[in-house]
Amino acid sequence: MTKIFEEKKFNIPKLKGISEKTIEEHLKLYAGYVKNANELLQAKNYNRRFPFEFNGMRNHEIYFAHFEGGPQPFSSEGELAKAGFDLEKFKIMALTRGVGWAIVYHDEASKQLLNTWVDEHHLGHLVGLSPILVLDMWEHAYFIDYTPGEKKQYVEAFFENLNWQNVEQNFANAVQK
Repeated sequence: MTKIFEEKKFNIPKLKGISEKTIEEHLKLYAGYVKNANELLQAKNYNRRFPFEFNGMRNHEIYFAHFEGGPQPFSSEGELAKAGFDLEKFKIMALTRGVGWAIVYHDEASKQLLNTWVDEHHLGHLVGLSPILVLDMWEHAYFIDYTPGEKKQYVEAFFENLNWQNVEQNFANAVQK
């Protein structure tokens, strides 16, 4: 029997620069990915759309978990910094033209962090690597608060609200695998 995916609940505090309305609508979108992934998983005719829905679900789970516990600063003494994480380089990648996800992965085989851009949800993921930091760069993540021309402000708001301890924990979990 196929196990269904559960919609996670997130404890997201009030954010600076990202409205409650944006989070509310964004969480509804996430719920749709969970629902669609379950429907496709249960379907008699397995659908090519499943990876899109599944990765949309998982990417959003990491994204929303970044805000839990409230903002915590990036530590230049933390393990991510020691591993060579370059925040400015990541932000530049996030601001490239197009929609998708800016993701930092940990590659255990080469013992390094890799920045990548993932078009849609299922095109561009690095196989077998653990996502450490994900930034949703689809317009739905910011269009209520910012225009497409203001996405830099959204990126800054994201990092202002980010709980870096959660990101450090993702890194620690990836390294322990």
